[in-house]
Amino acid sequence: MRYRVPLSLLLLSLLCAGFLQLTSEGGQKVGICYGQMGGNQPPAHEAVELVQSVGIQRMRLYGPDHSALEALKNTGIEVVLGVPNEHLHMLSSGQDGADQWVQEYVKNYQDVKFRYIVVGNGIAPLHAQNSEFAEFLLPAMQNIKNAISASGLQDQIKVTTALDQSEILSQSSPPSAGEFRPDMRDFIDGIINFLVNNNAPLLVNIHPYFSYIYYKDEIPHGLGEPTKWFVNPRLKYALFQQTQSMVRDGSLGYTNVFDAMVDSVYSALEKANGSSLDVVVSEIGWPTAGAADANRKNAAAHNNNLINHVRNNGTPKRPHKSVETYIYSLFDENGKSPEVNKHWGVFWNNKQAKYEISFQG
Repeated sequence: MRYRVPLSLLLLSLLCAGFLQLTSEGGQKVGICYGQMGGNQPPAHEAVELVQSVGIQRMRLYGPDHSALEALKNTGIEVVLGVPNEHLHMLSSGQDGADQWVQEYVKNYQDVKFRYIVVGNGIAPLHAQNSEFAEFLLPAMQNIKNAISASGLQDQIKVTTALDQSEILSQSSPPSAGEFRPDMRDFIDGIINFLVNNNAPLLVNIHPYFSYIYYKDEIPHGLGEPTKWFVNPRLKYALFQQTQSMVRDGSLGYTNVFDAMVDSVYSALEKANGSSLDVVVSEIGWPTAGAADANRKNAAAHNNNLINHVRNNGTPKRPHKSVETYIYSLFDENGKSPEVNKHWGVFWNNKQAKYEISFQG
């Protein structure tokens, strides 16, 4: 008599043998930002070992740190390499400087899997702290792109920049009203044209925590107030804890502020001849101390729910396009200010997790 193996047992055995993978394994990879403005952080090679041990497959570096790049060799981790704002003047002034930069920090690390070169971070012409770099940004991007192309790496590495959603939009609520600031359009339009012509995404830093804490329009005041027994609805909207649409925008409904903030950028791009661009969320997280509602419980809820959301969903405006996302940050950074900016690490600086988190969703 021939024994017939039940289909369920056969599938289970194949899964255990590694021949099949769960659908979630093919979801969007969620990366980590490695901010290094902390004097008590572990050395870079230990940071990279930690990232590998928890299954993180993408890492954003804000600048070309040789120790980190050495540690990232042959790891398979996809690296988003930043060009610091302070380098832009030199890189914009001539091709030779950009060629040398790419040689030193990219070509010399052929065993590192670079994904993007991010020229500048959070630059805006009217920003109180970095407006001085705005005129150098686009020429620096072009020179870095030329150097990447001359190295034959243009099909492997995209050149882009990272902008702050809060600085570049004049309106973001409802998401369909998203629009770039009129007084920045010359600056923004040049960047959009560059990215469209080079088939590169726009990187955007978004921070639901600050939208929540400062009562910004992305989280409507009318969602309700907390009671003795219920969590603040605005907080639940920020932490991906709402299951029903809390914000209606025409035919679209929003259950969380992340989707609303991303779609506000997509709406702005559509109005600026950038509808073909993808948006990458290059920085997002939740602090664990230093201000109201900054604690480990909320950070755990936000970051775990964020990971599950982007691995399995798009936004209402682009439901079939998951959003590439990088969580800020790997460790705390005691070199930052004010106090709340010191406490965004997912891990303590002794490499222990602050709370239970799974980067695999």
